[in-house]
Amino acid sequence: MSQLLIETIKSLNGELYNLPYHQSRFNLVRKNFLGCTDTVLLKDQIQVPDECKNGLFKCRVLYSEQIEKIEFLPHEYRTIQCLQVVKNDTIDYAYKYADREKLTELFIQRGDCDDILIVKNNCITDSYTANPVFFDGNEWWTPDTPLLPGTQRARLLSEGKLKVCRITLDDLGKYSKIGLINALQEIDNMPLMDVENIRR
Repeated sequence: MSQLLIETIKSLNGELYNLPYHQSRFNLVRKNFLGCTDTVLLKDQIQVPDECKNGLFKCRVLYSEQIEKIEFLPHEYRTIQCLQVVKNDTIDYAYKYADREKLTELFIQRGDCDDILIVKNNCITDSYTANPVFFDGNEWWTPDTPLLPGTQRARLLSEGKLKVCRITLDDLGKYSKIGLINALQEIDNMPLMDVENIRR
């Protein structure tokens, strides 16, 4: 069996969020990375259990050439008030692997901060579990160098709520706020902090 990959989908009160964007990434990975030629529809494979139809859950779809496991885990948002810059020029997470050992090694370096901000070749990439977004006083921007372009990021870009540009460590002073988005965190409920809360 190939290395397991994962799609993490927000399930709130029995509704699966952003499914077209998860399906698109799922299709691309199965075709381009795994060499699959068939189509597997997530909406036909995922059934929300009755006991998970109230509240917030993380739906985890583990797959290789085929779906290996679907699980629903209760989710609570972490409080994130400070980010530690961690530099690593070799980290690679172009596909959403279930094995996050390399990222976890970086996360351990956060010190007394709540999360990390990974810098690769002087460019801002991602936090441990999210794509960062930066507010310049007028608009939200996200780096063009993510380790893994997320589904929430893709949706916000397509809706024009987010713009993309190169953001280096030296550019941080151009922005006032930083937020973290992922499948379970949208712009209106994401961790949000002053850029000054990024420790270098």
